[in-house]
Amino acid sequence: QVQLVESGGGLVQAGGSLRLACAPSGRTFSNNPMGWFRQAPGKEREFVAAISWSGALTDYADSVKGRFTISRDNAKNTMYLQMNSLKPEDTAVYYCAAKLGTGLIKSAMGVRYWGKGTLVTVSS
Repeated sequence: QVQLVESGGGLVQAGGSLRLACAPSGRTFSNNPMGWFRQAPGKEREFVAAISWSGALTDYADSVKGRFTISRDNAKNTMYLQMNSLKPEDTAVYYCAAKLGTGLIKSAMGVRYWGKGTLVTVSS
């Protein structure tokens, strides 16, 4: 069974940093575009960042540009999201995502696999 497993969430003060990791199981995703989404309480799930299979191409939501960095290590079959200068509005459940085919993930409609999420809470 294919699973995407997130880790690294937790409680952090505003201005702090966290690094999330996504480690798939059941198959390798080294040839798949992947990304991160988040869902805050009472809000819809939103796109955060995307990365191509090679890691050469990335894309970010405007709200996180300059603060978050997406990366991957295909040798370890793991994707990361480095989150710096965290703000209370970054509080959400963060989900790992993967798609089939080529091209960056642009929206939830293109996602084929989802993780169960990891909670990030940023206190003010």
